Formats: sequence, C-alpha cells, structure tokens
Amino acid sequence: MAEMGKLLVVAGLVLAAVGAWMWLGRGFRLPGDIVIERGGNTFAFPVVTCIVLSIVITILLNVFRR
Repeated sequence: MAEMGKLLVVAGLVLAAVGAWMWLGRGFRLPGDIVIERGGNTFAFPVVTCIVLSIVITILLNVFRR
C-alpha cells in the first residue's frame, strides 16, 4: 500500500510539472490537437496529448502494480 502512495505522489509531481511547463507557454502540440486562433484569443484542446498521457499513465500503473 505504501508503494501506491509513493507512486501517486510522483505522478502528481510529474503532472504538476507538465502543467506548469505548458502554462508557461512552452507546451507541446501533437498532430491531432485542436487549436483555434481567432483575433487575440486562442482555444486549445489537446485531444491526442490527452490520449497519449492516458496510455502512458495506464502502462505505468500496470507495471508498478505487479
């Protein structure tokens, strides 16, 4: 049970670091991410990035669970 707690803390720190990195404007965009720029407004919905992160997190959780 303690290992799961450590994993959640590490995963939280990684997600916070990625969020801060993207918030500072140094984010990455994969092909398939939706970005709409009109005038001075920008709307970004990272569809493919969310899918890739979901797959990576699922694999990591399955590896650490065993």
